[in-house]
Amino acid sequence: MVAPEILEQILARIPQQAPFRFVDELLELSDEHARGAYRFREDEFFYAGHFPGEPITPGVILIEAMAQMVLVPLAIYLGAGVDAARVLPLFAEADQVEFQASVRPGQRVIAHGERIYYRRQKLKCRVELTFEDGTPVANAVLSGIAVAVPAQAAGATSA
Repeated sequence: MVAPEILEQILARIPQQAPFRFVDELLELSDEHARGAYRFREDEFFYAGHFPGEPITPGVILIEAMAQMVLVPLAIYLGAGVDAARVLPLFAEADQVEFQASVRPGQRVIAHGERIYYRRQKLKCRVELTFEDGTPVANAVLSGIAVAVPAQAAGATSA
């Protein structure tokens, strides 16, 4: 496990920002797994239209949250020797996605992912999303890849 100060440094390097950032904290991180948490706020931009009067977090947002809580921080950690200003970890694929529960405004979710492989800047993980009490919300196999960022854009994307 990495030290809390390393978790904070990696959290700061996650490129997604409000209103499209779905990770509040990193709870655990190692070479083989990552665990993060996010509380969906009542004023999230997508609740106004999904669904008015009965807001539910869209499935695509849950998949993105799983990627931001597991895939991106694990990719940053595993690629720590790579210049962060020149490489951007991107979500590439979602497979075997299953949803078991709806997430409503105010609910906190925990994502836990186990590394399947990491090679040639590509990371694949098995990820499970649960409520705080351990009730399953969703699971998927997610992949991401590190993409080189042109020198001009690198300054705009580095954290």
